[in-house]
Amino acid sequence: MKLLVIGSGGREHAIASKLNQSPLTEKVYCVPGNPGMALEGIFTADISLTDHEKLMQFAVDHEIEWTIIGPEVPLFNGLADDFHKNGLRVFGPSKAATLIEASKAFAKELMDQQQIPTAAYQVFSDYQDACRYVEKQGAPIVIKADGLASGKGVVVAQTVLEAQIALKEMMQDHKFGQSASQVVIEECLVGEEFSLMAFVNGEEVYPMPISQDHKRLLENDQGPNTGGMGAYSPVPHISASIVDEAIRKILIPAAKGLADSQTPFTGVLYAGIISTDAGPKTIEFNARFGDPETQVVLNRLESDLAQVITDLLEDKKPNINWKKSGVDLGVVVAAKGYPATYAVDIPIHVGQMEETTVYYAGVKEMANALYSNGGRVYLIEAQGSDILDAQRKVYNQLMQLDTKQLVYRKDIGDKAKRR
Repeated sequence: MKLLVIGSGGREHAIASKLNQSPLTEKVYCVPGNPGMALEGIFTADISLTDHEKLMQFAVDHEIEWTIIGPEVPLFNGLADDFHKNGLRVFGPSKAATLIEASKAFAKELMDQQQIPTAAYQVFSDYQDACRYVEKQGAPIVIKADGLASGKGVVVAQTVLEAQIALKEMMQDHKFGQSASQVVIEECLVGEEFSLMAFVNGEEVYPMPISQDHKRLLENDQGPNTGGMGAYSPVPHISASIVDEAIRKILIPAAKGLADSQTPFTGVLYAGIISTDAGPKTIEFNARFGDPETQVVLNRLESDLAQVITDLLEDKKPNINWKKSGVDLGVVVAAKGYPATYAVDIPIHVGQMEETTVYYAGVKEMANALYSNGGRVYLIEAQGSDILDAQRKVYNQLMQLDTKQLVYRKDIGDKAKRR
């Protein structure tokens, strides 16, 4: 088969790399991709994610068997719908089903309907009303932009003033544009967070191993929220019973609710979950693979990813096996200044690695060399016998690299060691 991955980041690099390992694939394309992917034989083409006609024509011209869409924005823009309308097979939800990520208010309503455990909340489109609600509720409290904000539209406010500042930035200063014209204000839940992804086809749900993302920029979960600074899988201090409960009470009802609403979901459904004293509760849903969770979770898949997705697209039950032992851990390396203003054109010299794998994200090619071209530049991943072994491999590699103009967290996975 010839397969197409839509996107250009580390998540798409991991997906394309896994598909490239399949004996079923002849060629794997990633569009637009990035120059780092080409180093392992993934073909790229410079087509904008907004140009649906050119993307579909590319699939036709290159005899693509099926396409998987990585990022959320093209999904919300209806790219999967357009592929379907033109008779092209695609693994990714419709625009209507993508609302589970693209609108926090929609997701909350779905959770109410399906009795999915989540934080108490209110939705506001008026700034003054939102401020009055915060004053009444007190802090800590969570402020969320309703729409898509690249993983950065959430503020866990420790004081009422901090919450009011967040509301002003979102609703009056339009920090996230139209994405924050409406906000969701939630109670602040206490517990351990984890990510639970699943392959979904209608009401059929096939869970993946859980992982733990690190959203904050700095060690000990300090600093601003980012798109994710690292992850590891599995998460040893989250019990199997908690995961089973999350699958039963969160993932399965969500898939059923979408199907019952005539917006059945096909693709990867992601649940951000917090394990509280009252059991697992939903923080958010995403309508696609997480980033950077994908870079560690897919390495735990022993089955053929190309076969799994083919089976799902043909309404067959896939055979999915995961590693039973060891740990996969990945650390994101970002440009200094991320997630605010950051430098570009930083020379990237990673080279050959024995014990680790690199997944490129924000890079470009100039004069046959790689340079940074985004906030998150690359992720280094390793498989270890345990968390310490995986950490040792990744951080030993990072210490050998020139990262003077870059930044990365030095505590990815430490929570697992403290348990």
